[in-house]
Amino acid sequence: MNETRLLTLILVFAPLSLLSFGGGQAIVADMQHQVVDVRHWLSGPQFADLFALSRAAPGPSTLIAALIGWQVAGFGGAVVATLAIYIPSSFVVYGAVRWWHASKDSPWRGALERGLTPVAVGLVFAGALAVLEAAHVNGLQLATTALVTGLLAFSRVGIYAIMAATALVYALLQLL
Repeated sequence: MNETRLLTLILVFAPLSLLSFGGGQAIVADMQHQVVDVRHWLSGPQFADLFALSRAAPGPSTLIAALIGWQVAGFGGAVVATLAIYIPSSFVVYGAVRWWHASKDSPWRGALERGLTPVAVGLVFAGALAVLEAAHVNGLQLATTALVTGLLAFSRVGIYAIMAATALVYALLQLL
């Protein structure tokens, strides 16, 4: 049973690794689909929790693969998922960098830059939407996020004041 899960982790994460141009954030939507909808290894809220934990911890955004592997098959699952998410893309990047430096004057180089940029941006947005959906975010939470983003971007209000005010508002709403 455990060997089957380890093999399945490889079959899930290795292809995702090959699609991760634009960064690990680009595959979050597909990862959520595979882990929650297809394999039923985690529920939507569990995936959102692991995503938040992986983003809070130092390191790459694909740290979530190790956390999922841990949930699915313990320590061995964490190791297998980590290797499956990093090794295939590392080989592709190695080959791409060698080609990139060897073909500085190629018209394909510019075409690839222009063509892959919107794809990477779209994949990142799809990942953000998948996490929002998995976390069952409501309108109040979206409004809070928009308001806090606006305050941080366009005012001099400090982060601690914003956090305290937000906590106070949510505490008052819980009392009502």
